[in-house]
Amino acid sequence: MSRLSALCWPSHVLLCAPRTRSSGAAEEIDRKLRPVDHRRRKRLHTHPAFQRSELREEKTQKNQCWKSLFIDTYSDVGRYIDHYAAIKKAWDDLKKYLEPRCPRMVLSLKEGAREEDLDAVEAQIGCKLPDDYRCSYRIHNGQKLVVPGLLGSMALSNHYRSEDLLDVDTAAGGFQQRQGLKYCLPLTFCIHTGLSQYIAVEAAEGRNKNEVFYQCPDQMARNPAAIDMFIIGATFTDWFTSYVNNVVSGGFPIIRDQIFRYVHDAECVATTGDITVSVSTSFLPELSSVHPPHYFFTYRIRIEMSKDALPEKACQLDSRYWRITNAKGDVEEVQGPGVVGEFPIISPGRVYEYTSCTTFSTTSGYMEGYYTFHFLYFKDKIFNVAIPRFHMACPTFRVSIARLEMGPDEYEEMEEEEEEEEEEDDDDDSADMDESDEEDEEERRRRVFDVPIRRRRCSRLF
Repeated sequence: MSRLSALCWPSHVLLCAPRTRSSGAAEEIDRKLRPVDHRRRKRLHTHPAFQRSELREEKTQKNQCWKSLFIDTYSDVGRYIDHYAAIKKAWDDLKKYLEPRCPRMVLSLKEGAREEDLDAVEAQIGCKLPDDYRCSYRIHNGQKLVVPGLLGSMALSNHYRSEDLLDVDTAAGGFQQRQGLKYCLPLTFCIHTGLSQYIAVEAAEGRNKNEVFYQCPDQMARNPAAIDMFIIGATFTDWFTSYVNNVVSGGFPIIRDQIFRYVHDAECVATTGDITVSVSTSFLPELSSVHPPHYFFTYRIRIEMSKDALPEKACQLDSRYWRITNAKGDVEEVQGPGVVGEFPIISPGRVYEYTSCTTFSTTSGYMEGYYTFHFLYFKDKIFNVAIPRFHMACPTFRVSIARLEMGPDEYEEMEEEEEEEEEEDDDDDSADMDESDEEDEEERRRRVFDVPIRRRRCSRLF
């Protein structure tokens, strides 16, 4: 049993402990305690925290009174008392949820780091680690570099991402001192793409201390230090607990022993007759950029026919229609046969799912549309099934301070280059349209890419 468990005790329980005079950590604790009456002592005795068998076992093994046990615990890990309850609960909830679903992922977790290990890392990088980060790493020191990673996956036809939670020594090896990412420590790593989420251990270059982000190099700037950021969390606790909540609530689906980071809006469901269509979405920072504005989203669609539907309601999907609107109100319509090159048959109780993706030049947008089906037993009867409107928005981002500090002449020159590139792209698009009138509308536009879910584990890209 870990001493950290004692930190689950609420403050009013700790205040109930008897006062004694001692030295060192005991004196510090005594200053936090106050006399209590008989009623509060009875509450202490019956509090659920003291009924845990693991606490009673440690108390018995060490032949310690409750206060002595707490003093030892506080001396070791008392600095984490403000963070431990939330982080320990998140870890417990995550492991409980994943053990029956992704046992290999749970087995990849490492034992907690020691205080001296964390102190050594601080000395190595020359910065203090956030207390909530240290607290989490006292419980589990990251995971082995395996696939799939604990921090979620994403799979497209030619792109695969799976992020591992780095142990503290590996993270220290990736600590950044270069311009653009100064004082940033990697939290995760994807062995396929090289993608990492970082935590800013010091406030620098426009970043707030302790915030977690994905880096996004400014592709238009000549300065390699110009790195924009997609902000994922204000603190390590905020980042980790929000991710765990999405997993254990079922918000992130588990597919083939992997956590896929799709977010489902409960209102994003539409039912037409016996067929229900629901959509979940995800933002891909590794395929997006702020400059130039290019925001990449993927969405997962589930088509299901009610198990109570009559057998003659079995039908086949013929085509799809999309109406795509960006944040400026610009509308694009796309229509084509089937989905992901398939024409699925839907029968009572059957579910069909597929993944697709799209890009926006604005930070947000939405899509809606319908599928056209025909009945298997009445092929001349066709009908439309509504696809609910679903919104996509990129996370909050912060523009690189290197870009903000550009001189007016340099900035104007860069803006002119951006406009020239946009004009060239428009000319290329027009030429392509003239040369490929016989091509399918969807192929010309290349705005919506249908990507089927692989029937097997996605292959690695290296």
